[in-house]
Amino acid sequence: MAVSLREYRARIKSVESTKKITRAMELIAASRIIKAQQRAQQAAPYARELTRAVSALVTYSNVKHPLTTEPENPRRAAVLIVTSDRGLAGAYSSSVLKEAERLAERLRSEGKEVVTFISGRKGEAYYRFRNRPVRETWTGFSDQPRYENARAIGEALIGAFIADSDDTGDAAGVDEVHLVYTQFRSMLVQEPRSVRMLPLEVVEGEEKPDADEVLPLYEFEPSPQSVLDELLPKYVQSRIFFALLQASASELAARQKAMKSATDNAEELIKKYTQIANQARQAGITQEISEIVGGVNALADANAAAE
Repeated sequence: MAVSLREYRARIKSVESTKKITRAMELIAASRIIKAQQRAQQAAPYARELTRAVSALVTYSNVKHPLTTEPENPRRAAVLIVTSDRGLAGAYSSSVLKEAERLAERLRSEGKEVVTFISGRKGEAYYRFRNRPVRETWTGFSDQPRYENARAIGEALIGAFIADSDDTGDAAGVDEVHLVYTQFRSMLVQEPRSVRMLPLEVVEGEEKPDADEVLPLYEFEPSPQSVLDELLPKYVQSRIFFALLQASASELAARQKAMKSATDNAEELIKKYTQIANQARQAGITQEISEIVGGVNALADANAAAE
């Protein structure tokens, strides 16, 4: 019984150490998620005003632009998947990857080749383990993305979209660009979502102008074409940045929820092991008492026989 009791005490100590770690990670995620939500809210006005400007430009001008032109026979589609750099966030990354798999299946059923771009080490590891080709990856900023990260991703996607789709290999162009990320709705609800970014559709969830809103009349200088050349890349980068911020808040919320669940499970496990250890200790004491009583009785019987 003594050996068994020591084992249970060692297990309790190990689980208590794990509980301290999960509790600390829960508190860290809880402190960071507030800032992540604030960053997403602060980025919304810029995205909204940029959307209004692009909407007015597309509405009041007849300029054709490569980013707004629908291809006649799309053959190749790029998919940007936004995952996390670190684990311990429950099903956060796996949910995004499942949504990406569904999107890829739909695109292939339409006869399109899928070209994958990935943000986050979890997505990169997922595709590398399955020996699937990936055009380009970006890592190291999933929980605290910066606009420079969105700019780098946007430039790569726009470059692939503008490139000639008749080419082959790593330089092959694409006819469509899709984005798969996790939208933050609340601390309890984070939804994987897929949207098409290119060819440009100037409607996007929270960024969509009101139906009754009158678009402002702009004067385009030096020309609508030049303004489009400047605005559309910024618009794409803005959408990517907004998606990265949404994904960051979702990742932290999922990590906080996962670490709270792990802490609660550790507490339950400690209670279970403590109860079993107490039972083992009581059984050991009972056995020792029984052995002492048996020895006393045997000694008394021996003395009585001697008399």
